[in-house]
Amino acid sequence: MRKTALYVCCLLALGAIVSAQTIPTVTAQPNTVYVGADGKYEAAPDTAVLRMDIATQQDTARSAYDKVAAAAEQVRKALRDNGIDAKAMQVGFYAVQPMYDWKSPKHRVIGYRVTTSVTLKLRDFTKIGPLTAALANIDDAENQSVSYDLEDIEQAKSKATEDALKKARNQANAIAVTAGRPLGELLFASSEVSQPVIVPMALGRQPMMARASVEAPAPTAEFSPQNVTVTSHVSAVFALK
Repeated sequence: MRKTALYVCCLLALGAIVSAQTIPTVTAQPNTVYVGADGKYEAAPDTAVLRMDIATQQDTARSAYDKVAAAAEQVRKALRDNGIDAKAMQVGFYAVQPMYDWKSPKHRVIGYRVTTSVTLKLRDFTKIGPLTAALANIDDAENQSVSYDLEDIEQAKSKATEDALKKARNQANAIAVTAGRPLGELLFASSEVSQPVIVPMALGRQPMMARASVEAPAPTAEFSPQNVTVTSHVSAVFALK
């Protein structure tokens, strides 16, 4: 057997949506091929994630609390009107914050801001338009947004890694054929999986004049939700026979 060592490193750059990968340090051995490849898996989302804040500022903590409580009841009514159990919406946090007059040397308290954040996951995408329209009419609703997700993200990660490993094997085989050597078994492999962060689409509140006019289609109407794309980078070492 020839003693000449064959060292090959084939590293592909990831797309702009994937952050830089840290390639593991591998000590190449004689009669091996070291390759790297990227794979991806795309799937239509199966879950819509609706997020919003309910917030108000009033002179007293109690009045701010009551105002937010009334807005929260409007949210529950909007859910019930659209056939959604109020328990499906989850509370992220609840906070009471004193507001200070920083222009005054004494920094006296001039009011209180009460904020709560809620999140709702929906499988039925047809409910998104009517629900976001109803929530937009609530005076103390802020920062309403909709994004899409894939519930079984682990399966998507596995498929992306399978795609990357298949490409890595093909690259290694091409190198082996060029070198006149049969490709052997897989000796080492590592993968780094990444899912791009999708910025939620902010819907906000409708101005009073828009509410009084003929209702326009929801911002999401007739559009298809963006696919969820998972990418994987695989580094692999194959033996040469």
